Amino acid sequence: MKLINENYKAKVKMSSTQIIVLGFLLAILLGAGLLMLPFATARGMHTDFSTAMFTATTSICVTGLVVVDTFSHWSIFGQLIILGLIQIGGFGVITIYSEIMILLKKRFSLRNRLLIQDYYNLDSIHGLIRFLRRVIRDTFIVEGVGAVLYSFIFIPRFGFLRGMWVSVFNSVSAFCNAGMDVIGPNSLIDYNTNIPVNVITITLIVLGGLGYVVWFDIIETAKLSFKRGYNIRTFLKRINEQTKIVLSLTLFFLISGTLLVLCFEWNNPNTIASLPLGNKILSSFFQSVTFRTAGFATLPQGSLTSSTCLIGCIFMFIGGSPVGTAGGVKTVTIFVLFLNTLSFIRNRKEPVVFKKSVPAKLINKATAIITSNLIITFCLILALMQTANLPLISATYEIFSATGTVGLSRGITSNLNLAGMIVVMIGMYAGRIGPISMALFFSTSHKDQNDIKYADGHFIVG
Repeated sequence: MKLINENYKAKVKMSSTQIIVLGFLLAILLGAGLLMLPFATARGMHTDFSTAMFTATTSICVTGLVVVDTFSHWSIFGQLIILGLIQIGGFGVITIYSEIMILLKKRFSLRNRLLIQDYYNLDSIHGLIRFLRRVIRDTFIVEGVGAVLYSFIFIPRFGFLRGMWVSVFNSVSAFCNAGMDVIGPNSLIDYNTNIPVNVITITLIVLGGLGYVVWFDIIETAKLSFKRGYNIRTFLKRINEQTKIVLSLTLFFLISGTLLVLCFEWNNPNTIASLPLGNKILSSFFQSVTFRTAGFATLPQGSLTSSTCLIGCIFMFIGGSPVGTAGGVKTVTIFVLFLNTLSFIRNRKEPVVFKKSVPAKLINKATAIITSNLIITFCLILALMQTANLPLISATYEIFSATGTVGLSRGITSNLNLAGMIVVMIGMYAGRIGPISMALFFSTSHKDQNDIKYADGHFIVG
């Protein structure tokens, strides 16, 4: 009997991937239930199940695609629920669960620690609780500073109470790369030439997208450099290779995106053609940043040229960096695959970056993540075109935005039928869960790995 009971427990024990997938799903269902409460909706408005479910999904998945205006459809209570869901989505359900355990002074089992390690893709379980505390503390500090800075702009315009609420909501949404706001129906388009609003929003988005591991490495190295009097060159040498790659790729994508948007939109009368040079650069830079899973817009997305939309889809697919609030397949994942290709072309034995080799297991994982995401994305594009009867460019932009958890839209989200809403919800959920679960799946050792070495087959590729 004891043996049967142990076997049963072994069978029902869930993997890290299953816990994360179900955790997000339960959070979405709970959020939808709360949003269906009568006092979650503004007076004169009605919320059906599909609207509540879509809003809960886009909030937890920190996407930002909405079928109803956040600022007008929901009451303050409803907006509080949405903000809470965004914060949970930014942290992740595992972080929230772990923080509750810390507050209740519960002990973390080895299984709990391994779950956290898997979720954050960390190399060791050593110092996990301290890492979690830093994640939560530093997140609230950055969001708090962002809210204070926003308040200098929004309080004079909306009054103290509403101005503070807008500031807090925008700060949390920007840092979590959610792209939702309670300002008005035009996102940040009315502020496209407002330098403080642009700079604050860009800073929050980039900080959220860099990833906590990069944050902590920079902070610790900066403290050591200050203590020992290191110069900038020594500081840059002492940060680890992950930080170097993330910072390099972030800078590359931001600059290249700005130049491409500037080039393709230069003569577009519906976007930046009439703006002075400085504002053209600012708007193009903001668009480059928001393509990286942020979802805020200072330019009307429906007026962008097809070339800009295509570039945007590529950038939305790539997303931000690992272990942060951004979505997408992640910059380092793309870079690993690119580096492997370059290594093959140059006939090198293994990819090398910053005098460090890239393990074959990591290359396999990157290939699996990118391939699975591409398959899901293109299947959903076809499904949306069929169910919602949309042109290719609009459907492509919407789905890349959904699976990249970006939140940019060419104005079609609010007009989707039920089938179209379901397709986009699947995209948002897959985008938030897919890269994480695939990464965990391919990084976890399984008992069914091949124990037999087969002879090499004779295959032809290319």
